[in-house]
Amino acid sequence: MFCEIPDLLTPAEVAELRGLAARLRFVDGRVTNPDSQVKNNLQGDLGDPFHDQASKILRGALSRHPTFVAFAFPKLMAPPALSLYRPGMNYGAHADAAFLPISARPIRADLSCTIFLTDPDQYDGGELSVRLGTREVDFKPAPGAAVVYPSTTIHQVRPVTRGERLCGITFIESSIVDRTGRELLFELNEVLAEEGDKLSWDARTRLSHVATSLHRQWGDAG
Repeated sequence: MFCEIPDLLTPAEVAELRGLAARLRFVDGRVTNPDSQVKNNLQGDLGDPFHDQASKILRGALSRHPTFVAFAFPKLMAPPALSLYRPGMNYGAHADAAFLPISARPIRADLSCTIFLTDPDQYDGGELSVRLGTREVDFKPAPGAAVVYPSTTIHQVRPVTRGERLCGITFIESSIVDRTGRELLFELNEVLAEEGDKLSWDARTRLSHVATSLHRQWGDAG
């Protein structure tokens, strides 16, 4: 299941992130994946202070957005980073690493997130393409939008042929490890939020009991 969030960032935050990107030093994206034969992009230098400022904005936007929180059940999040694609750059088909050694203990990548920062008409190509069975679903939304998808899916960034593609990326360890359970609980909670007022109090209480019991059974608070 994919989760599209069209309004993750405010226009002011998009503008601020673009400004930080203009001053940020970008390095070869393979610095974090030197063995990759398909990664051909740039990413913000993790030692640059502008990286920390951008990362803080992205993390704050994700942490406050109710749809992201409801879908991801976030437990840990890798520091969001900015990535840049110029003409001729792409990131070929790949699956994200299972564990990321970027904190006191490795973060398990349950979900991946791409946050778009460039107007779609300012670049050609550059779609985030996620494989779904025998088909691929392409995403190229407006700036400020985010797409959250399981890290286990094979995906790619198609070659950019004109302009530049700026985006934010991060990886999330969910408090609910099982992908199916996480998605079912998200759907159940969404129905409760949207339809709860139409239910009798008894029915609403019983559904809430099911949702909280499943969350307790499947979740990991540690």
